[in-house]
Amino acid sequence: MNETIDLRSDTVTWPTPAMRQAMAAAPVGDDVYGDDPTVNELEREAARLLGKEAALFAASGTMGNQLALMAQVGRGNEVILSDRCHIVFHEAGAAAILAGAQLRCQAVQHGQMSLDGIEQAIRKTPEDIHSPRTDLICLETADSDGVVLPLDYLRAVRAIADRYRIPIHLDGARLFNAAAALAVPVQEIAACADTIQICLSKGLCAPIGSLLAGPAETIALARRKRKILGGGMRQAGILAAAGLIALREMRLRLHEDHATARQMADLLAQRPDWFELVRQPEINMVFFRLTGYPVAETLLADRLAERKILINGPDEHVFRFVTHYWVTPDDVRTVMDQLEQLARET
Repeated sequence: MNETIDLRSDTVTWPTPAMRQAMAAAPVGDDVYGDDPTVNELEREAARLLGKEAALFAASGTMGNQLALMAQVGRGNEVILSDRCHIVFHEAGAAAILAGAQLRCQAVQHGQMSLDGIEQAIRKTPEDIHSPRTDLICLETADSDGVVLPLDYLRAVRAIADRYRIPIHLDGARLFNAAAALAVPVQEIAACADTIQICLSKGLCAPIGSLLAGPAETIALARRKRKILGGGMRQAGILAAAGLIALREMRLRLHEDHATARQMADLLAQRPDWFELVRQPEINMVFFRLTGYPVAETLLADRLAERKILINGPDEHVFRFVTHYWVTPDDVRTVMDQLEQLARET
C-alpha cells in the first residue's frame, strides 16, 4: 500500500483498515441536532480521557484552536503565546480575523516562553481604558519543532495564570506524542490547561478531525461559534468512528514512531561528513542540516521524489523528517540507502 515513503509530516497518514471498516459501519445521526451517536461517543471519550467536562468535534486543529480563542477572548483583548506556535505561524492570521484578538507574542528558547516574560506581559490593570485586557495564555506541546514542554514548566505557567485568573488554552495537536515522550498519563498534561485541542489526524491516522475539550460552558459557546464558521456537520459519525479508534488504540503506539525517528537520527549521525543533527529527537521528528552532502539542499526534495521518497524542502537550511504509522524501520533503512545511492550518482 505504501509504495511511496512520505516523511513530510504525520498529517499524511491514511486511515487504517480497522478505521475504514468502522467508518463504513458507523451509526450516524445529525450532529447539528446533537443526535449523531458516534460523534457523541467520541466527544464523551475525549472529555473523559482529558479530564474535562465536555468536548466538541471540529473539522481541523486550526478550527479547534480558533474556537478556543473565539469562546474565551473578547474582541481587541490579548492572548499571550509563543512567537513560533501554530496559532501564529500556521493559521493564516485567523486569530485577528475571527476572534479579533491581539496576539502578544513571546520569544522562546527550546519551545518555552520565559516565566518572567509571561508574567510581565499580563496586563495588570484591566480597568485601564488605554490598554487591552489579557484574556488567555496559549501553550503548545508537542510543537511542530518537535519540542515537548516539561511538566514542571506547564505547572509553573498554570500557577501564574491562576494568580491572575487567566485561563490557559493548550494546543495539544500532538498531545499524545508529548505524553509518550514524558512517559506520563495524558491527564497530567491536560490538567495544566482550561481548554485543550487535540488532533486526530496527526499521527493517529484518522482522516479528518480534532476535538476541543474544556469546561461545559466554554464548550457550549464554542459549539455556537463552530456553527458561525460553517463547522456544523451532519452525519459526521462516519468521521468520528475513525476518531474513536485514534483515541482508544492509535495513541498507545506513538512510542514506536519515536523509536523510528531515533533510528533515523542515529543513521544520519553516522555520516557527519554529510549530515548534522540539530538535536536528538524528542518525538517523531528528526531535524538536520546538510554539511558535505553532494546534492544541493534546494534540489534534494525533487531528487528524492524521483525515488518515491517525499520530503519537504529546508526551512532556513534545516530539513525535517517525520515518522508515523506508515513509516517502518525498513523504510528508514531504504531512505538511507537511497541517500547513499543518490550521493554516489551525483
